Amino acid sequence: MTSVAAQQSAFDPADPFRSLSLNTATTKRWTLSEAVDGAARAGLGAIGLWRDRVDEIGATAAAKIVADAGLRVSSLCRGGFLTEPGDGREALDDNRRAIDDAATLGTRELVMVVGGMPDRDLAGARARVDERLALLVPYAAERGIRLALEPLHPMFCADRAVISTLAQALTMAQPHSAEVVGVVVDTFHIWWDPALEEQIAQAGAAGRISSYQVCDWLNPMTADPLLSRGMMGDGVIDFTAIGRWVRAAGYRGDVEVEIFNADIWAGDGRAVIETMKQRYRDLVLPALVD
Repeated sequence: MTSVAAQQSAFDPADPFRSLSLNTATTKRWTLSEAVDGAARAGLGAIGLWRDRVDEIGATAAAKIVADAGLRVSSLCRGGFLTEPGDGREALDDNRRAIDDAATLGTRELVMVVGGMPDRDLAGARARVDERLALLVPYAAERGIRLALEPLHPMFCADRAVISTLAQALTMAQPHSAEVVGVVVDTFHIWWDPALEEQIAQAGAAGRISSYQVCDWLNPMTADPLLSRGMMGDGVIDFTAIGRWVRAAGYRGDVEVEIFNADIWAGDGRAVIETMKQRYRDLVLPALVD
């Protein structure tokens, strides 16, 4: 199985939504077909896919739907969850299936949420991620897929990701080629880090920025922190500063809007996309085209 690498799109003020990608998590109630149709009708250039939607119809059918709509697949989410004790065979097999699906879908980037702590041994959990990532790298390389390590906010360390900063993700990626292991810059998870500018610059210099994902950090948070992502402009994140750092680092790929929020999920999907476009145009894009 051979991957067709996702096209890299330059930010273009004359076609402001060419680089904008709807992540299917943002319109959670929609099927894959509905999300693709909504993105295409809105004039977006790409779509980011979650595996739950792909699995409903299969990667081959999903790839055809996206291609027929004239969209790119900016990333597939997710691989990972590599921290369980034991031989890790089940997780490794699942990640190989995810790599195959990414190749079928024609995206280069497989987002990796590496997994939390199954016990109190944080160092051991991180060591298992290192070991299992090394086992997956040759398989991904053969298929032209990059494993995109996503650091999650430290509050998710116990249950979702033992990588909490971009610096940790870069350290874990360093033994491997930048063509095969990259990192995700997700504003929700890393906006707070005082070393973020330096880390983004380091990621760019190494050619490792796989994806730029944007949404806002709501204040106050909702009762469920996982659902505390907001539309850009509804929270506290400075998209101008982070966007300038991402641009200075040389990133010219798609920008995914990935929002977990019960109120947004309950809304009309087409209205959500229109708001997303307006906020992207006004708050995110200017820093990327300066």
